[in-house]
Amino acid sequence: MGKAKFWGIMLMIGGLLWPALGWSQAAQGAKAGIVFEGTAPKPEEGIVFEDEKKKEEEVCEVEECPATFGPLFTDTAIPAAKGEFAVQATWLVPVVYGAYDGNWKRVDPGGDFVGFTQLVKFTYGLWDNLEVFLELAAYKHNWASNVSEPGPRGERHADFGGFGDTALVFKYGLLAETERRPQVTAFFGTVFPTGHSRHLNPGRLGTDELGGGSVDFVLGFNLQKWLKPFIFYGNVWYTMRTDYTGDGENADGVATQVRIHPRDIVLINLAMEYPLSKRWVLLAEFLQYYEGGRLFGRQSNQDPAAKISIVPGIEFMATDHLSMALGLNIDLAGKRDDAALMPTFSMVYLF
Repeated sequence: MGKAKFWGIMLMIGGLLWPALGWSQAAQGAKAGIVFEGTAPKPEEGIVFEDEKKKEEEVCEVEECPATFGPLFTDTAIPAAKGEFAVQATWLVPVVYGAYDGNWKRVDPGGDFVGFTQLVKFTYGLWDNLEVFLELAAYKHNWASNVSEPGPRGERHADFGGFGDTALVFKYGLLAETERRPQVTAFFGTVFPTGHSRHLNPGRLGTDELGGGSVDFVLGFNLQKWLKPFIFYGNVWYTMRTDYTGDGENADGVATQVRIHPRDIVLINLAMEYPLSKRWVLLAEFLQYYEGGRLFGRQSNQDPAAKISIVPGIEFMATDHLSMALGLNIDLAGKRDDAALMPTFSMVYLF
């Protein structure tokens, strides 16, 4: 009789502890950052055989990609969520230390040139998988000093500031990231020539050129993939630039307004992030663009340019809503363009 009571009590205790043990295992999984999806089949659903398991996993373990600021120059691929709104401010200070000729050789820039640009970007999730953003060059300022070719009145120092160009961009998510493929997003943007770009004053030594002058149409794709512990990004864009009127010279070398047929541009950006912790992230970018022929319109009357740059940087996630990044754009090689070091600082706030 005593033994029967003993085993009866033990069975009652075991029945009480069994659900608690099951709950504790799920709790340990949650603490480890693992999300469990799906449930075990009910008795009436029958037995799940091996071939059926291949078609549908009963238990799926998912570990989320860490939240980061994102690259400074390479665009991200995941569109903003529907109704999500963010404001980003970026400050850039290019310091020219050289120039590149048409043979990829670095030459003297012909003076000391420094610039400043403040960008403001407004991002909004229109609906699922569709993001729109408006980026304004809210203020640009250029300085030139000790120039080797003075202005018409002997000017060797000049500066000028104002509003730059404006970009309106739509991003649509085509393929979501899976274990084997990256996130793929279509990119379509238009750049409007809102910056000062014509009727330039020779006495300002080129500092009053604040915009590109043309309406640009940009088509391409953004890629993004998390391969723990790294996050990789990629952009492949093609830019078609429209004809515009700008400063030039006639056959006699006299300054006049001429019709410019700019070249199309191929841009390829790559970036990699390495999260050190939940707040700190290391960043590296590889940037390049190449000017080529034109798909539409008259043959270009401009010489082709190109540039290759790298950007080391660091990101800081201050809160769930505020993050920032600091980097240095270093030009490594180029053709018919400036060689510069450009410290860059950016902040974004997610509402």
